[in-house]
Amino acid sequence: MRHALALAFALLPLAALAEVAEPEGFREDDYRAPVPATLAGATVVDAEAAHALWQAGEVAFVDVLPRAPKPEGLPEGTIWREKPRHSIPGAIWLPNVGYGRLAEVTETWFRAGLQKATGGDPAHPVLFFCRADCWMSWNAAKRALGYGYVNVYWFPEGTDGWTLMDYPTKDLTPEPGGQ
Repeated sequence: MRHALALAFALLPLAALAEVAEPEGFREDDYRAPVPATLAGATVVDAEAAHALWQAGEVAFVDVLPRAPKPEGLPEGTIWREKPRHSIPGAIWLPNVGYGRLAEVTETWFRAGLQKATGGDPAHPVLFFCRADCWMSWNAAKRALGYGYVNVYWFPEGTDGWTLMDYPTKDLTPEPGGQ
């Protein structure tokens, strides 16, 4: 399966591989689109480097995949089950913190989550991820740099690249206090 997926990625049209420039600010729309190859101030890692960092156990992993909202207008008595988040073991899940603009309550919650993940040390290494072609992780990593975190890693392949390499996953639940 891994080799079939790798072949599929290799056959993507060259237009899909076009270089994407870093915006000056945060991406505020079309969050599932090709991302830049860089993030100024951060170290960009691929799946193998992310796995090595994970194995070393010295980097906080932060999953920022948005949480699917409960559909409005469900008939009374309908049972709503959220889709499980299969993610990197040991990561914390801070959904919805990768949007271009955050409500004050979400930004406060994001800062608190980073404090928890890093022990309150802005020099503690922290790695952000989502899925492939997901601007949420790029925005979240950029935002952390703006908060003064200095050892920021960005893993643009996210859990798509992680699972492609057959690395382990675990179901996560969002950190308390988020949306």
